Amino acid sequence: MILILIILSSCSDKTVEESHGPAGLPIRGTWKLLTGTTIENGDTSVTSYTRDLSFIKIINDSHFAFLMHGLPDGNDSLAFSAGGGPYTLKDSLYTEHLEYCSDRAWEGNDFSFIVTIKNDTLTQRGIEKVAGAGVDRMNIERYVRLDH
Repeated sequence: MILILIILSSCSDKTVEESHGPAGLPIRGTWKLLTGTTIENGDTSVTSYTRDLSFIKIINDSHFAFLMHGLPDGNDSLAFSAGGGPYTLKDSLYTEHLEYCSDRAWEGNDFSFIVTIKNDTLTQRGIEKVAGAGVDRMNIERYVRLDH
């Protein structure tokens, strides 16, 4: 009987560990982007990803990937975008290394964000700087967890 309790206890501990990323935050999973706010040269722009665009981010133990496309009746000027690569997470500092991207000017860049997770909502806030694309802006993204 004690052996069974020990086995069950170790199984439940593993499940808890597997639901968290390297720094203990429950970052692993599939996330749907709700809004993206960019602040550049004093101008603020908010994009909703619930009407014309759909964007998901998938995070496992070592890598992230994102996929975006216009919705069937939405704006197809951004028909499809994808990218991914390894990431690190130390405390709340989440850094993506964009190894692959459908916009090649973004490849090879690192993007660091402060990440907070409250209930099923992930918010990441950081500077996106891509010299080759003329990008230097604050980016704030709010996601909702799709898997549980």
